[in-house]
Amino acid sequence: MIEIFILSLIQGITEFLPISSSSHLILISEKLNFKNQSLSIDVSLHIGSFIAVLFYFREDLVSFINNKIIFFKIFISSLPVMIVGYFLIETEIIGKIRNIEIIAWTTTLFGILLYISDKFELEKNIKDNLNYKSIIFIGFLQILSLIPGVSRSGIAITAARLLKFTRVDSAKISFLLSIPILGAVSIFGLKNLLVSEDVIFTKINLFSIIFSFLFSLITIKFFLKYINKFSLNIFVYYRVFLGLILLSITYL
Repeated sequence: MIEIFILSLIQGITEFLPISSSSHLILISEKLNFKNQSLSIDVSLHIGSFIAVLFYFREDLVSFINNKIIFFKIFISSLPVMIVGYFLIETEIIGKIRNIEIIAWTTTLFGILLYISDKFELEKNIKDNLNYKSIIFIGFLQILSLIPGVSRSGIAITAARLLKFTRVDSAKISFLLSIPILGAVSIFGLKNLLVSEDVIFTKINLFSIIFSFLFSLITIKFFLKYINKFSLNIFVYYRVFLGLILLSITYL
């Protein structure tokens, strides 16, 4: 249970910060020799994050139901990563790219890209500027998040900042785009939970969902407050520092 608590803490914090949740889950599990870390646990942790996003942005979701155009844009933007992600899972390619060497490079390079994007002007907002051209651009860049270390939230925020959206709105775009993506992952994970006859397996995954939900909810709240006042530099420094350490471990 301690392992599940730690993994949930890592997922809840890193899923919505531009530092890659999957890479941290893989790295921590390998270094601490966790027995519970697996693709099924990863999925359950993402279900918890999904529920947290739905809960936090429940009022926005209600307005989306009334504003079907915005809802459609969010859905369209999520299709590329869901389609490619399904292909990678079905062909089992996704498991072959879950290694420290890839994480080391993506953590570093996409940290630098985040830094570059955050130098762009702050002039656009969701209400007036989230057109189809912008949302499709962000959607296709999100495909890169399937590679461990890239970070789904990180690449979405980077893409939005490259388009000159404000930091807070870039984060909100990232959160909102996570809903259909995490929703698809949740359907996949819930199916496995429902058909499983292993009580221990079900129990572990349910606790993963609950803990991940709580930590995700706290992270969303404080992350939005933070970037309303500060730049994204702290996350850039963290990514580059971690990336360099991993590169040295890999090649030295």
